Amino acid sequence: MTSPQEKAAAARKAAEEAARVAAEAVAAAEAAEREAAEQEAADKLAPSSGTGTVKVDAAKADSSEESQTVTEPVAEKQDSPEAQAIAAGYAFDGLALELGTVIVGDQVDPTARVRIPMKTINRHGLIAGATGTGKTKTVQGIAEQLSAAGVPVVVADVKGDLSGLSRQGQSNDKILGRAQETGAPDWAPTAFPVEFVSLGTDGIGVPIRATITSFGPILLSKALGLNETQESTLGLIFHWADGAGLPLLDLKDLRAVIQFLTSAEGKEDLKGIGGVSAQTAGVILRALVNLEADGGNTFFGEPELDPRDLARVEGGRGVITLFELGAQAARPQMFSTFLMWVLADLFQSLPEVGDLDKPKLVFIFDEAHLLFNGASKAFLSQVEQTVKLIRSKGVGVFFCTQLPTDIPNAVLSQLGARIQHALRAFTPEDQAALSKTVRTYPKTATYDLEKALTSLGIGEAVVTVLSEKGAPTPVAWTRIQPPRSLMDTIGEDAIRSAAQSSSLYGKYGPSVDRESAYEIMAEKLAAAAQAAEAEAPASKSRSRKAEPVDESMAEKIVNNTAFKSFLRSAATVAGREIGRSIFGTRKR
Repeated sequence: MTSPQEKAAAARKAAEEAARVAAEAVAAAEAAEREAAEQEAADKLAPSSGTGTVKVDAAKADSSEESQTVTEPVAEKQDSPEAQAIAAGYAFDGLALELGTVIVGDQVDPTARVRIPMKTINRHGLIAGATGTGKTKTVQGIAEQLSAAGVPVVVADVKGDLSGLSRQGQSNDKILGRAQETGAPDWAPTAFPVEFVSLGTDGIGVPIRATITSFGPILLSKALGLNETQESTLGLIFHWADGAGLPLLDLKDLRAVIQFLTSAEGKEDLKGIGGVSAQTAGVILRALVNLEADGGNTFFGEPELDPRDLARVEGGRGVITLFELGAQAARPQMFSTFLMWVLADLFQSLPEVGDLDKPKLVFIFDEAHLLFNGASKAFLSQVEQTVKLIRSKGVGVFFCTQLPTDIPNAVLSQLGARIQHALRAFTPEDQAALSKTVRTYPKTATYDLEKALTSLGIGEAVVTVLSEKGAPTPVAWTRIQPPRSLMDTIGEDAIRSAAQSSSLYGKYGPSVDRESAYEIMAEKLAAAAQAAEAEAPASKSRSRKAEPVDESMAEKIVNNTAFKSFLRSAATVAGREIGRSIFGTRKR
């Protein structure tokens, strides 16, 4: 027997089922009406527009006496007023680098192009995004277009993924389709002039070196991981060696100087350079020994890099110089610091040119976070100064990293172009970085930037750049053009072969070890030892009661005009040479 409660439940269930069936019936009826209306509208348009079908003449048909109708797919209309409004902000009069086309509402408009004016590339830029989002291919495409425009490019190829720039790309339907939708209908496989260089003689490219003196105390402190006190001490040691006429060309030169200053013979000299602690000098010496053990002796020395070899044009196309990480994989921080030296060297050697229609050279730092990790205030200050001032030399600098927050605010504020690939927001720290990134973009009514930055597909980026007038362009969700060169590595053997056949190999391949601090100090020590031996017999013939006090080794070593002059003038010239140029480096 059914209870009243069960009857009520059954009745309620039946009512709900009836309501559901009724709702489905209404929805089906509405759908049928819409379909009928759309069909009626299509029938009315078909005779006049011809859209959707193509008539073929009998003469063109295969052995057919009557005309026939063949159905072809109709391309969906993709012109978007919103996309066109955004693209209007990227319509520049002068030369421009093509990035891709605008996406609005999941639709790409091939006619709505996103570009960077060549005139403002020396206002620098940022290329950021999580691993696997397409940063490297964006860098590759930018390097290609700059080279094609006759602009030399220097790129840190940390992962070895950019060697394909030297080979033609591979054409297929997918690549051609993407090129068509991103505003590059003329896409064709193309190779570009590439130089492969490596830091030191253990790499696979042409060996590139710097002298210790040219590298300077600030950059060397960054490479050695010294704190600010130790950095200051190293600067004073550089100053002492310079005043004493001791050239510091390689690590053994600097090591010989510090070993002398920390020895019993050199303690008086150590006191004479600002009360430098022997313990601090010892820490620096141990850091040098560790760097040397890691192969650091291979990238300090001569011949030193001539910056003009990075700014070459061949056949109207700029040469792309790829710094391969290679054997320096264990010390990526040293690698990034060395690249900063290259930039500082360019700053010193290039003339002032002001604003140009296109840059004279573009420098791209990959894995830029390595440059700023653990950096001292002096180092960050000099990086900021370099980025600010080098644009007047016609040089553009792009930093590539995973998060914009990897770049210090003082440097980030100098970067005019922003190409932001997808960000991940899996942790509270990621969420905070996402919020900060959103606030660095101009306001936009078209996109929800916080949502967009986590929804970007591979090879898509949120972009804003500086117009030719220096104003920020509208924010554009952009599908990036595909590179025309090979999107793969060519392998270490091919890189090594290309480097050894390069014209630069004859210039930089063989090492040169000329006389410097190590040899000079060794000669002085040997001469002092010989003088001590010669004086020994004479001292025995003298009265034992009147034995003279032996001259200290320090007195023997520094018993020359250069040393005495330095000691007399140290108080008045201290610091003059350390601050003489950017990063404490010397002009050639």
